[in-house]
Amino acid sequence: MTSVTVYGASGHTGRFIVAELRERGLTPVLSGRDPNKLAALGGEVRPAALDDPATLDKALAGSAAVINAAGPFAATATPVVDAALRAGIPYLDVAAELEAVADAYGHHDRAVAAGVPVIPAMAFFGGLGDLLTTAALDDWTTPDRIDVAYWLSSWHPTGGTLASGQVSSQRRDGRRPVMVDGRLTLREDTATRTEWTFPPPIGRVPVQAEFTMADSIVVSRHLDVPVISTYMAANAVQDLAGATPPAPTDERGRSDQAFLIEIVVHQAGQERRITASGRDIYAISAPLVVEATERVLKSDRTGVLAPGSVFDARDFLGSIKDLTVL
Repeated sequence: MTSVTVYGASGHTGRFIVAELRERGLTPVLSGRDPNKLAALGGEVRPAALDDPATLDKALAGSAAVINAAGPFAATATPVVDAALRAGIPYLDVAAELEAVADAYGHHDRAVAAGVPVIPAMAFFGGLGDLLTTAALDDWTTPDRIDVAYWLSSWHPTGGTLASGQVSSQRRDGRRPVMVDGRLTLREDTATRTEWTFPPPIGRVPVQAEFTMADSIVVSRHLDVPVISTYMAANAVQDLAGATPPAPTDERGRSDQAFLIEIVVHQAGQERRITASGRDIYAISAPLVVEATERVLKSDRTGVLAPGSVFDARDFLGSIKDLTVL
């Protein structure tokens, strides 16, 4: 039976990933920094410290791949990537930290030399947006602009999200990130508010412009596009800033949060649109990253990869049962 090490298995998203692996008949190897929390999940436990390569090597030994679900990824990504390269196995993560995702692409040459695929941000923010963009483009090859608009009914950030956000903010010295000509740029001005018309029944809602997330990093590494414009529903921005209390969950641990992403690609005066909707941005990251893990194990691609460059985007999106793509 195929084993996959999950680093950060006891975290909020890590638990969804462990459950998804088991549902698909894969064996999760539970790793992270707290052996007591890991033991509560049941199964094989291999604690590992980020500053102890030997324990990381032990955690990955015999596994077919490693999924990193432990933030802040500024601290965890490089040590776990290094361990994956030593083990010669694929590395995937669910990072949403812009800087950590950008840093991951700096491992490309090492990953190629090791014969290992590395896929950062294979989650709601990052991989999903890249796959949607790739699917919307279809046979277009020279887009002029890509718009990414997010609608969330609410946003109850996890402790990991808040910690990662603090690290990113410190790295940016409080400035806000925007993509300019495919490069991450920092600005000191205030983001503008505008409106976006989402498909029914949502309709026209206030949004914050230039709400730059990991999608912008991943898409810019995959496609040559001069402008990536991003928008987030204003209510979600307010929830995130206020660190709202956790929402009620169902029997699978999912919150009642609904989401919709709309991608609009522009080329030569024409546009194409695609949307994806579902429930709970943390829960949906599990089938995304596990599906990518299964597919990358069948691929011979190496280096740091954007999902749209290595997977059939339409087929991949259609395989995610809790995702509606239109």
